[in-house]
Amino acid sequence: MNPELREILFLDIETVSHTYDFNLLDERLKSLWMRKASHLRRDPSQTDEQIYLDRAAIFAEFGKVICICVGKLYEAENGVVTLRTKAYYGDDEKALLTEFKCMLEKLNASTERLCAHNGKEFDFPYLCRRMLVNGIQLPAILNISGRKPWEVQHYDTMELWKFGDYKHFTSLDLLAAIFNIPSSKNGIDGSKVNQVYYEEKDLVRIKDYCLRDVEVLAQLFLKLRGIHLEHELVVQSS
Repeated sequence: MNPELREILFLDIETVSHTYDFNLLDERLKSLWMRKASHLRRDPSQTDEQIYLDRAAIFAEFGKVICICVGKLYEAENGVVTLRTKAYYGDDEKALLTEFKCMLEKLNASTERLCAHNGKEFDFPYLCRRMLVNGIQLPAILNISGRKPWEVQHYDTMELWKFGDYKHFTSLDLLAAIFNIPSSKNGIDGSKVNQVYYEEKDLVRIKDYCLRDVEVLAQLFLKLRGIHLEHELVVQSS
């Protein structure tokens, strides 16, 4: 296995709106959301509350992180490549982010790379923003302020697929489909996470879905880099 692959941390995050009920926001945040909602509204009949339920989770100012899943590739003596995964999840966002930060600080920030799908637009900045909101100092591997582009140790599979084309978003599930990678969407996708978390209160289901996304992400990265494994990728969760 290429030694470079051992230095990549594949990751995916799941986020929800800060509250499930728009009316539980304080008046200041309500007012600011209504201003934002006016730019997001596609149908005049949509209320601020509906848009909040549908879209708030993707904005770090109005959402929070409930799950972070990571994976690293290892090669056994028999040549079988294993993806070892781990999930950080919980209702206490500060505790979750603190634990995740402690793991990141054990990595060598000068050689290790992070990889996520649409990570440069979503996962990485979202994590940074929520850490700052929670009073957590950014770990070196995430703190890219002031760095030159070639100094940023991040991979983004959507960016790798674009080849310089900035016209459109391509989902992880679509890329998985065209590369014949099994889908991670087993009865749940990003649009349902809010409902599963607040109504069904099934954080474990969300965690399992997030872990599957990391598995798909790692397989997609190998495809995009033209790396072919001799054996099927084995997944181990800790």
